[in-house]
Amino acid sequence: MSVESELKKDGIEVIKRLDTLTINTLARNISVRLCKTFPNFGLNQEDLFIKLSRLDMYIAKMPDGMAEANYFYKNSSIYFNEHIPESDLEEFAIHECIHHIQEVKDKKNYLVRMGLCDYTEFKIYGLGLNEAAVQLMASKIIGIEKESVKYFGINFETSSPSYYPLECCLVEQLAYLIGEDVLFESTINSNDNFKNKMIETVSYKSFMAIQNAIDEILYHEEEIIKINNKIASIDDRNKKVDNMLKRIQDLKNEITLTFMRTQNLIISSYFDNTFNSITNLENLEMFRRKLYHFKDYLGSAEGYTFFNDYYIQKMDELEKKYNLLENGGIDIDTTTALVATTKKTSKIMAIFRAIRNLLFGGSKEHENN
Repeated sequence: MSVESELKKDGIEVIKRLDTLTINTLARNISVRLCKTFPNFGLNQEDLFIKLSRLDMYIAKMPDGMAEANYFYKNSSIYFNEHIPESDLEEFAIHECIHHIQEVKDKKNYLVRMGLCDYTEFKIYGLGLNEAAVQLMASKIIGIEKESVKYFGINFETSSPSYYPLECCLVEQLAYLIGEDVLFESTINSNDNFKNKMIETVSYKSFMAIQNAIDEILYHEEEIIKINNKIASIDDRNKKVDNMLKRIQDLKNEITLTFMRTQNLIISSYFDNTFNSITNLENLEMFRRKLYHFKDYLGSAEGYTFFNDYYIQKMDELEKKYNLLENGGIDIDTTTALVATTKKTSKIMAIFRAIRNLLFGGSKEHENN
């Protein structure tokens, strides 16, 4: 299929090509901002400028629901929605330029990798993970402040309220736990550093489950957009439209469930594994702080209590582990020893209990409220 045919299939209709001066200005500004925002990732400003200035950029008509700008790797081109003011082109170009920097092609010019996304012969892995990571990088470059939003019944704060917000929320959780630098370095340089760190921390099985779930959310959102566009083309309300509306609602419900399941898996897989590696009081306090501040990255919905319950459970386990470590030399991996150890009141444990009660009320009723 030709490039023109694929663009037409996606509903993209080219209006005009941007002039060379505009393209060079965008390439220069974006290369400067990338290197300034991420100075430790081995980026070279002049090399980036040359690479980005060779891109073709077009103004085009695009269907409703499609991103305001799209990078098409087969002809190394960026397409901007005709509704974007010229003064805003740079903001929308950043995300697509990162995609161009990411791409890895084989000798036959086939795309094999783009950042955190692997293009295999039969399936694409990590598309949602990569889109969210790129968007978080773009938001950081632009300097977008976090704001509170609600999507599909889920409340959370995000620096990407308009693009991939749910995916970004989950990936921000991973960045908080694993490290923002390792996430963004792997994203821009298309390597496995972040993936390997994830696997080391949460296990291969959990990493694949998280990655696939983020992909699933992305695909469901895309399907909702396609169905909405079909509905918009139908003049009268009929049974077919009713079925399509029901399908949209089913997809929204599935997105909510997938998000919550994935968030819970991120929490449990990371903190369960990290808890087992605590060997001293310093590790213990770092663990407590990290778990406590995870609430700042949390997505919540009506009736959601998993994090509250998990936090209280882990605080109880921390108290037992603290007593073992303070008494010195006891096998901290022995469960029976944890249970049998005589509890010892301490200032640190008093702080643990105070924070627990302050945050969650120390009762099921308060948690649910």
